[in-house]
Amino acid sequence: MIFRKFRFQIVVRVLLIVASSLVLGHLFQKEQYQVSVIILLLLVLLQTISLILFAEHTNNRLAKFLQGIRHADFSASFSDEGLGKSFTNLSHQFNQIIHEFKKNRAEKEEHFNYLLTVIQHVSIGIIVFRHDGKIDVFNNAIKKMLRVSHLRNISELSAVKDDLPEILLHMKAGDKNLIKIFLEDELIQVSINATEFRMRGEEYVLVSLQNIHPELEEKEIESWQRLIRVLTHEIMNSITPISSLASTVQEMMTNPETDKLELNQLNEEDLESIYSAMATIESRSRGLLNFVEIYRNLTRIPKPNFRYFAIKELFDKAHELLKPKLDKFNIKCVCKVFPEEMMLLADPDLVDQVLINLLLNAIDAVKEQENAQISITASTNLNNRITVDIADNGSGIKTDLMDKIFMPFFTSKKEGSGIGLSLSRQIMQMHKGAISVKSKPGEGTVFTLTF
Repeated sequence: MIFRKFRFQIVVRVLLIVASSLVLGHLFQKEQYQVSVIILLLLVLLQTISLILFAEHTNNRLAKFLQGIRHADFSASFSDEGLGKSFTNLSHQFNQIIHEFKKNRAEKEEHFNYLLTVIQHVSIGIIVFRHDGKIDVFNNAIKKMLRVSHLRNISELSAVKDDLPEILLHMKAGDKNLIKIFLEDELIQVSINATEFRMRGEEYVLVSLQNIHPELEEKEIESWQRLIRVLTHEIMNSITPISSLASTVQEMMTNPETDKLELNQLNEEDLESIYSAMATIESRSRGLLNFVEIYRNLTRIPKPNFRYFAIKELFDKAHELLKPKLDKFNIKCVCKVFPEEMMLLADPDLVDQVLINLLLNAIDAVKEQENAQISITASTNLNNRITVDIADNGSGIKTDLMDKIFMPFFTSKKEGSGIGLSLSRQIMQMHKGAISVKSKPGEGTVFTLTF
């Protein structure tokens, strides 16, 4: 109705105040109407206060709306029907905003529940904690793996392994670790990966724990089987001709009828055959001894003596050592370090051995190319770790050989012991680093050392 319109009520209230004021002014000059003056004065005051409160109605509604948003209370609703079109639109917009906030909060809660469901379902253990050690989230996989039912702080994991809380608290984004844990006389080997993120002004660390003991056992058995096959192959290659020749010599020196040794029946041709057989036996025996010695060297790598040194000096030393061979095959070798003064904490002698092994392989790969080129580049990757890339434009590595090149004694060369890459991998593991390879047949190969 029209008398409920905001504008109409404002006009009426103002007119009443004006009329009351005029009457008050008229009666104020007459002494016989003092009581009426006082009543009219109070009436004008009350009308003014009522007008102010009515005018502040919108501000109060707006304050209530903002307070509800501030405290995430979206239960209120606004209805100012009958006060005019502007108030109806304002109430409608308030209700729409509240509806959107409710919708967004419901979506966030659904998304949060979805993520929690995913986290709880995955088989990899996940823990999210603050830098003070307070745990926010951990999933069922952690309960099963570490055999705990409740976790409130990282320090409680000391019951699982004494130094586990300290290991987790000191992990930074991109860090990886491998630890052994004994739980009820059962050994599990856990791979730990960490990342960091910031939420609501608080720093959080997310670590994933995965029991890789079965996979390690499987790989260990597979490695032993491969090594045994290689050892068996090499030993049989030497033992078979030795056994055969020894049997032949024995037959030549023994009378088949009496089965006794009779050297006086040997003629000059027999002696030459025996001599030749003994020489072959001696040669194959020496080869078998060399093979065993190489295997012993492979298992006796000295512990790294860590110190800081300039990578550029390492490159220059390796380049100078192999310069005659590079010049012989007309191979261009480019060395780059970014930044040039980059330092590396490692054993320079062991790393030099790895670099030379990889450079020798690269030289063999490109020595028959027309525009033979090798590049050595040192830089820092996205995880702030130092990498060294040794790239060549050779014929590349065949796809079926990629998983075999790091196996001890495996080689595709006519000459070579097949321990260079295996030795290099062991040295990198001793430096808590890694060696990887990328290759495309006909395009070239890149070996990457990550420290």
